[in-house]
Amino acid sequence: DTFIHVMEQYLTTPHQSPLMDRWAEGILQTIVETAPVALNDQTNYNAMSSFMLSATMALNGFVSMGVTQDWATHMIGHELTALLGLTHGHTLTIVLPGTMWVLRDEKGDKILQYGKRVFGIKCEDGENKEATIKLIINKTEEFFKSLGLKIKLSENGGDVATIEEIARRFNERGVKFGENRSVNSETAKKILEWVL
Repeated sequence: DTFIHVMEQYLTTPHQSPLMDRWAEGILQTIVETAPVALNDQTNYNAMSSFMLSATMALNGFVSMGVTQDWATHMIGHELTALLGLTHGHTLTIVLPGTMWVLRDEKGDKILQYGKRVFGIKCEDGENKEATIKLIINKTEEFFKSLGLKIKLSENGGDVATIEEIARRFNERGVKFGENRSVNSETAKKILEWVL
């Protein structure tokens, strides 16, 4: 949940606030470093306190200053919690990779920045951006798996009927989420199909 809280405020419009980007990237790096340690040893004060401070900074409004926000991953995740009974944070780790892939045309530059600054994955001039984005998504998924999470919808009790029901609910409500209001019922369906 902490990781995706940051991503919902970070993985949007590039070049809005270089300072907020660096703050968000620092929080993400700290989560990547400390979450596995804290999960393995909850008596490790340094790891736990660093992780808790990251969680506080992830949603106290600080990293959202001066930047657009997304929250589409959360809205889809809420539906998975309602239908499948999965914990909130777990649903977000299922949805985020699909959001990144399906919205790669509008989020591509920021995904590449995230990959470079958080995981050290660079896309040099002339390299295939789409392949690099896929590599960055894979690295993000590896991080989630390292925390013991099953990140595919089908591994968590979801199926085509689950996807259809969420698309139906979004369509019925006429909702559009994301910083560009581009995540509607059809987009949500594509996101969930990608993570099935």
